[in-house]
Amino acid sequence: MIPVGFEYVRATSVDEAIELLVEHGEEASLLAGGHSLLPVMKLRLAAPEVLIDIGRLPELAYVRADGDAIAIGAGTRHRTLESSELLAAECPLLPAVARTVGDPQVRHRGTIGGSLAHGDPASDLPAAVLALGGNVVLRSPRGERTVPITTFYTGVFSTVRDPDELIVEIRVPRTGGAGWAYEKFVRRANDWAIVAVAVVDGRIGLANMGPTPLRATAAEAALADGASIPDAAALADRGTDPVSDVPATAEFRRHLARVLTKRALTTAAG
Repeated sequence: MIPVGFEYVRATSVDEAIELLVEHGEEASLLAGGHSLLPVMKLRLAAPEVLIDIGRLPELAYVRADGDAIAIGAGTRHRTLESSELLAAECPLLPAVARTVGDPQVRHRGTIGGSLAHGDPASDLPAAVLALGGNVVLRSPRGERTVPITTFYTGVFSTVRDPDELIVEIRVPRTGGAGWAYEKFVRRANDWAIVAVAVVDGRIGLANMGPTPLRATAAEAALADGASIPDAAALADRGTDPVSDVPATAEFRRHLARVLTKRALTTAAG
């Protein structure tokens, strides 16, 4: 299908992008890589009157160390994440997960900020940032605020971001040598996850097990109390709300969450 008509504006700076958001409010959408937004526009599930292009802002594209954290600009491409030597050394889960996103064409255009902002519960990177215990930095005319990823999502394709706010940075801890793993079950290579599990340092992020990316808190608590990996993994689906659809039933997703969590925890421990 063809999207409805819209006005296109290319922002030349972060400040200009925020000014445009203030001017157009909820009528505007931000365009970074476009791999999340354009498909829903073609299906007419979204019909913004104004597209604000932020995909070529160098001030949003970086990966750098900042104390105990790694700061990643929201406009950083997936390809940059997967090839970053800093991330490979200090936060290896993130480049490993970035390599599973789509195909090379998608990874050369898609951005981490766009992936997190879209809010698809089946996305890879939100589950990874959740397992890492990361934070999202938002900027507006009122200044900056930092939101823990655990409270960033409010529902399917829904976040706490206000209409005049722009995601400018994602911050994740430097996990170094902590055990980590990512397990993703798909029908075909490059597909969205039917279920995926990210594990690092005792935290467990789940993709496609509810309306938002989720932490497997019952399994995490069991591990912290000294439970074995099989016993903890058996709790991975507790507190989740998976859907039944064409790719899988809710019960099969629950089964996958338990199996993939056991695999990921075993890999991380090894």
